[in-house]
Amino acid sequence: MQDRVATLQKKTAEAHLGGGQKRIDAQHKKGKLTARERIHFLLDENTFEELGMLVTHRSTNFGLDKDIYLGDGVVTGYGKINGRLVYVFSQDFTVLGGSLAEAHAEKICRIMDLAMKNGAPVIGLNDSGGARIQEGVVSLGAYADIFYRNVQASGVVPQISAIMGPCAGGAVYSPALTDFIMMVENTSYMFVTGPNVVKTVTHEEVTSEELGGASTHSTKSGVTHFTAENDIDCLKKIRVLLSYMPQNCEEEAPRNTYSASTETRPSLDHIIPANPNQPYDMHEVITQVIDEGTWFEVHKDYAENIITGFSRIAGRSVGIVANQPAYLAGVLDIKSSAKGARFVRFCDAFNIPLLVFEDVPGFLPGTDQEWNGIISNGAKLLYAFSEATVPRVTVITRKAYGGAYDVMNSKHIGADMNYAWPTAEIAVMGAKGAAEIIFKKEISESSNPEAKWKEKEAEYAELFANPYSAAERGYVDEVILPSQTREKLIRAFAMLENKVDSMPRKKHSNMPL
Repeated sequence: MQDRVATLQKKTAEAHLGGGQKRIDAQHKKGKLTARERIHFLLDENTFEELGMLVTHRSTNFGLDKDIYLGDGVVTGYGKINGRLVYVFSQDFTVLGGSLAEAHAEKICRIMDLAMKNGAPVIGLNDSGGARIQEGVVSLGAYADIFYRNVQASGVVPQISAIMGPCAGGAVYSPALTDFIMMVENTSYMFVTGPNVVKTVTHEEVTSEELGGASTHSTKSGVTHFTAENDIDCLKKIRVLLSYMPQNCEEEAPRNTYSASTETRPSLDHIIPANPNQPYDMHEVITQVIDEGTWFEVHKDYAENIITGFSRIAGRSVGIVANQPAYLAGVLDIKSSAKGARFVRFCDAFNIPLLVFEDVPGFLPGTDQEWNGIISNGAKLLYAFSEATVPRVTVITRKAYGGAYDVMNSKHIGADMNYAWPTAEIAVMGAKGAAEIIFKKEISESSNPEAKWKEKEAEYAELFANPYSAAERGYVDEVILPSQTREKLIRAFAMLENKVDSMPRKKHSNMPL
């Protein structure tokens, strides 16, 4: 028996050493943790249960039969985060560059299958050189096995991908199919084709960081939702992110204990500038309304004219979508529409109520927008809100113009409660443009066209540049003082807590992708 125990201990030690101390040191020198260290910092202490530690590849091609490591370059298993079950895989770059092939993928598929059966999130810590070329098409099939499970799990359990090293070629599609991607600055990158291929095909000179680094994907492409300064920061942010979402589509998000206090926020009564064209920061509205210290922004540096993120109101987890008048006047465009739509659909899939702050002058005009599909992209946001069955509340702070009024969670597309501040302007367009169109003849025939234009602008503003016409028709449930917003939202979400709604029976919808 002692010999058998010694054998087990030897194999365990061998597996824990990965590709060897020299490669572990090289990983640390790059500012990166090892696969096992990452799991240690991600999960609650002493909760990790490893599966498949002794798995090895079965390939004999190109000398692989002499290059065998226990675990085959990925650490898989389950544990807890904040006391809740999660499944995790962590690719080990010290073993064959973390390359993915048959046995490696089988381990990942195993924990994904368990996650689906048991209704718990899947977290992937990606750090891989890509497909294991020596295994040929088997590696490609192994990737597809994972992709298929990503799609099957979508909307059933939360899926989070952390890119903590290279992620190139076919490897990028698994993270792209998950709910959220987090990248580590300066040590991670994602791209379908690398700098060398780009240079050969397009003659562009570009570095890996410029082509697919964390900064590029968080600001230009929007591929990543979050960036982190280092591995530890990344793992901490994953823990926070998970705290806002349920274990699966059948559950509710965890609720924090909450003690009632003074809910009025007097400073909000003075936040809207007297000049309707002057910007203000919608973040200031959000932080005044939510529970203190609970704001967790998503896609912070991408499409900044719309704000998305998680927070809590009276302990309840909510997803917030808000126009940002401090950036491009809060106008909707291609990027902001797609950004908002994706976030809305995640919240709806996992029973997270939606709160919308609206100050939108319309859709961004121009040939660039039209030729690149603002129509179909704007429709994505409209579709996402219309499809959502979770509790939905809208607060119109200032402008709600044109089709953008409809799109931003209006009563007409299924919002449960719609509030407006006295500063709200709900109209087809701004008073100045409307007056120019409606009273064009009168203005042109006037002896003083400028004065006539201002007169008619004031007339239109009196009639429509306010929330009362909409309130009279029931499109707005209540016009409230800004300082009352938090208490109204607390009561509204409490009232909607047991909301039941469903979409018509169908195989699946056909979203305007």
